[in-house]
Amino acid sequence: MPPNFSAVYSLIFCSAALFPPATGWRLSFGFLVITDLALNAWYQWGMGLEVFSRGGLLYLAGNYAAFAILFGLGRLFRGDRNLFRLIGGGVLGAVLFYLVTNSLSWLLNPFHNPEYTRTLAGWIQALTKGTGDWPGTWQFFKNSLLSSALFTALFGWAGLYVSAESPAEKGEVPEESEPEEAGA
Repeated sequence: MPPNFSAVYSLIFCSAALFPPATGWRLSFGFLVITDLALNAWYQWGMGLEVFSRGGLLYLAGNYAAFAILFGLGRLFRGDRNLFRLIGGGVLGAVLFYLVTNSLSWLLNPFHNPEYTRTLAGWIQALTKGTGDWPGTWQFFKNSLLSSALFTALFGWAGLYVSAESPAEKGEVPEESEPEEAGA
């Protein structure tokens, strides 16, 4: 899979848009906490990166704040049965998440990247080129937009399809026609 081609943004957004608030919150953030603990343990002890440092934990808290914003955006789409609007909302969420998290990377600089100077040029670098040998952040952004559109469409379609009720399930029974008069 391409870097940052992820279903996470769509999972958070669609959980808020398609489930009752408590269920959506538990489902999406429960998933995040479990996977973040496992991944951060791997990065810390498997790869030797300092992810449990003060800066790393502060950055992680910022990511969770960005996910909470994404969840809030999804709540604005609660009850919207238009799949194209849901997809647009999911893509908007990916844009907001990108801006918030890359700005946090620049501001907090948890991995002490020398490229992220506290200047306008450093912030632009955080939003476009990124650091070192990694692909440019614009490539991560492009993949985020594509995956958000795809997975929001899939989750949204599934959620709308599953929640579709027949008229009888909604209590809307068609009126019966009047009986024909016998012997007329």
